[in-house]
Amino acid sequence: MKTVIGIDVGGTTTKIVGFRHEEGKKPTLVEPLFVRATDPVTSAYGAFGKFTLENKLSLESIDRVMMTGAGSSFIDKPIYSVSCERVTEFSCIGHGGLYLSGLDEAMVVSMGTGTAMVYAKREADGVKTQYLGGTGVGGGTLVGLTRKILGVDDISHIEGLCEGGNLDNIDLRIKDISKQHRYNGVDESLTAANFGKLSDIASNNDIALGIANMVSETIGMVAIFAARNYGLKDIVLTGNLTAVKPIRDRLLGMSQSFNVNFIIPERAQFATVIGAALQSI
Repeated sequence: MKTVIGIDVGGTTTKIVGFRHEEGKKPTLVEPLFVRATDPVTSAYGAFGKFTLENKLSLESIDRVMMTGAGSSFIDKPIYSVSCERVTEFSCIGHGGLYLSGLDEAMVVSMGTGTAMVYAKREADGVKTQYLGGTGVGGGTLVGLTRKILGVDDISHIEGLCEGGNLDNIDLRIKDISKQHRYNGVDESLTAANFGKLSDIASNNDIALGIANMVSETIGMVAIFAARNYGLKDIVLTGNLTAVKPIRDRLLGMSQSFNVNFIIPERAQFATVIGAALQSI
C-alpha cells in the first residue's frame, strides 16, 4: 500500500494530509494536520516530518508529494528524496470541495487571508474546475481591522468579543429605513449598510461583531452572485474562516434569505490540501 501526501504551503502555516491507496480500492484518508513556522520552507519540512512521524510512515511507503499554495514555489527539490509535483491551488480547491461535500457540482469558496471562488464539476473524465476570481476581503481583513481598531488579533479573542456584540448598534438594516415589512420584496432584516448605523455607545463587542459580519456578508454575496451565474444553489465553504464561529454562523444564516445552500463540510479547513493529494490518485 502506497501513500500520497498533499502539502499546502502558506506563508506561516502549512497543511498536510495523506491518502493510502491500492489499485482498485477506494483511497483512505490519513487525518490532516497543520504546523506554523516563520518561513514556508521550514514550515513544509516541519509538516512533512511531523506527519510521517505521527502516522509511522516510512519514506519507502510514500509514492509522491503533491504541493500547492503560494509558498510551494520555494520548494524546488524533492523532499527527503521523495518526488514532488506542484499543482495549481484553484484546481485543488475545486477537487477538495467536491470530495468533502460529496457533491458532483458546486461553487467552492476558499476563505483564507483573502477569498477565492472556484466552479467545480465532476465529469466522466475527472473533476473540471474554473477559477472565477474572488475578493480581497477575508481573514486578513478580519484580523487587520480588529488589530487596528480594537487592539485584538487573536482569533479566539475575536470570537469571544463577538459573542457579546449587538449589530443594532452597528449596521443599518432595511427595516431601519423602510416602514414596509418587505422593501421591494427584500427581507427587512438584511443589511443595507455595514457600519451605517454606528452608534457612539457601540462597545468593543459590537464593533468586533460588526467587522465579522461585514467580512461574512461580503464573501457570502460574492459567492451567491458567482453561483447564480452558473444556475447553482450549492455553495461549499472551505478554508480557515469556516472555523471562526461568527463568520460561520452568519454565512449559514444567509442561505434562506437568498435561496442557496451554504455548506460547511467536515474538515473544511483542509479542503485545498486534500484536493492536492487527490489529484495524484
